[in-house]
Amino acid sequence: MTSINEAQKQIIEDFKLLPAWDDKYSYLIELGQELAPMNPDFKTEENLVKGCQSNIWFHARCDDGILTLEADSDSLIVKGIASMLVKVLSGHSPQEVLDADLTFIDTIGMRQHLSSQRSNGLMAMLEHIRNFASECTD
Repeated sequence: MTSINEAQKQIIEDFKLLPAWDDKYSYLIELGQELAPMNPDFKTEENLVKGCQSNIWFHARCDDGILTLEADSDSLIVKGIASMLVKVLSGHSPQEVLDADLTFIDTIGMRQHLSSQRSNGLMAMLEHIRNFASECTD
């Protein structure tokens, strides 16, 4: 299993290969297209992230102390962002998710290249995932 920090480093390396933000946006779309399909039954109000301009759903389950995440969105760029969060955080203990220092977001320059609404949506996604992780530790 890849650690959270190793997954972040891989994303940073992948983004370093792309010279311009148009290329990086294309790559985000590609990541979103590669995201495993979410079971439509999980596209519920409870799994809908509040505070996002686009519809984005995260479904989480805890099995044997491991948090597994699934995501889907009606926006390709948001789905790509969700895909990165799933790659970095899924498959780890809830405590690891809660303790994670997600440096890759700023290192690849994502926050500064998102609209303020999308940036707020990213923060809402992170809060949503952390709430799942917190519930798993109870």
